[in-house]
Amino acid sequence: MYNMAHAKQTKPLLRRGWGGLLLALLLPACREEAEIFRPETEPAGTPEHTGYAGFFLLNEGNMGSNKATLDYYDYATARYTRNVYAAANPTVPKELGDVGNDLKLYGGRLYAVVNCSNKVEVMRIGRTDTCAYLLPRRIGQVDIPNCRYIAFHEGYAYVTSYAGPVQINPEYKQTGYVAKVDTATLEVVATCLVGFQPDELAIVNGKIYVANSGGYMVPNYENTLSVIDLVTFTEVKRIPVAINLHRVRADRHGQLWVTSRGDYYTVPSRLYCVDTRNDAVTDTLDIPCSNLWIDGDSLYLYSTEWSYVEMDNTVSYGIIDVRTRQLLTDRFIIDGTDEDIKIPYGIMVHPLTKDIYVTDAKNYVTPGTLYCFGPDGRQKWHVSTGDIPAHFVLVGR
Repeated sequence: MYNMAHAKQTKPLLRRGWGGLLLALLLPACREEAEIFRPETEPAGTPEHTGYAGFFLLNEGNMGSNKATLDYYDYATARYTRNVYAAANPTVPKELGDVGNDLKLYGGRLYAVVNCSNKVEVMRIGRTDTCAYLLPRRIGQVDIPNCRYIAFHEGYAYVTSYAGPVQINPEYKQTGYVAKVDTATLEVVATCLVGFQPDELAIVNGKIYVANSGGYMVPNYENTLSVIDLVTFTEVKRIPVAINLHRVRADRHGQLWVTSRGDYYTVPSRLYCVDTRNDAVTDTLDIPCSNLWIDGDSLYLYSTEWSYVEMDNTVSYGIIDVRTRQLLTDRFIIDGTDEDIKIPYGIMVHPLTKDIYVTDAKNYVTPGTLYCFGPDGRQKWHVSTGDIPAHFVLVGR
């Protein structure tokens, strides 16, 4: 989720939700012990039998509406099921919560960072004899204020937190932190202060790299990447990169790929490469980037770059070779169906089939769409999702 100061790198809209996708009928569901709303399931694509059972897709939902939801796609049956969290947890008040900001799988558990609900929701996943899809059953939650993104290392979860309330103020004084969570007890065991409004983080070679945005302090954005030593869990340095940082992803060559949102006026969004061996910026790519997925040596990206000068979005796509840092192509959709995507908002590449999944948030207040493209760049299928589909997690068999 982009906060209000970030303007979502898209046309600024207040996220106001309206009626969801679930049928308002009480029907028998995929659990023997309770009757709940049956989630909607529909066919999408053709069955595949690989090393993966399927994937979860976290829909952020409109801010203030408690409409974050989880969907699931099953490869063996080629069926897409919406709102599986509600089906698996009928007694949880407000269901998943307010703004699902990140989703990761670790130790057989699913972790959903729910930003404005100030929590990380923890679920175990499994299947029953009467259910054709995986069920994310609630284990508990970790309370972290204004939490943003999550990463894992040796039994611990590391979660970025803005720490303070949602508030746009150039004089904002509340620094953010990274919370260290014991995944066995779901307790916060330590915190480490970083910069203002920290977003994504990556763990490489015994260090945590954290993108400081300063997004609440517009126009006084942050411009650094915090470096935390894992052993001492202290910030050891900050690397100047660019203003309003967001994404941090590691490739297999010890490089970090860091995105800057810019200022939405004269400073454009850009993509930066950081060498973790010397903690220095080694390249600046004159390419806007909102989100990315690294598969092998290929970095797939899209951008929805909002400009307050033009009062419009510029949407673009591309693939970069992480070894040469060169743009291989400025499109990975070749059949013209990219014109159907209004606001690309999530991306994933299947490691075996090389299918490319792109979500469309549309206008942020209606159900989105998930598109599947083959490695040849042609659309294979599409399906409706929850509101603001954003974060993928592949699940093995």
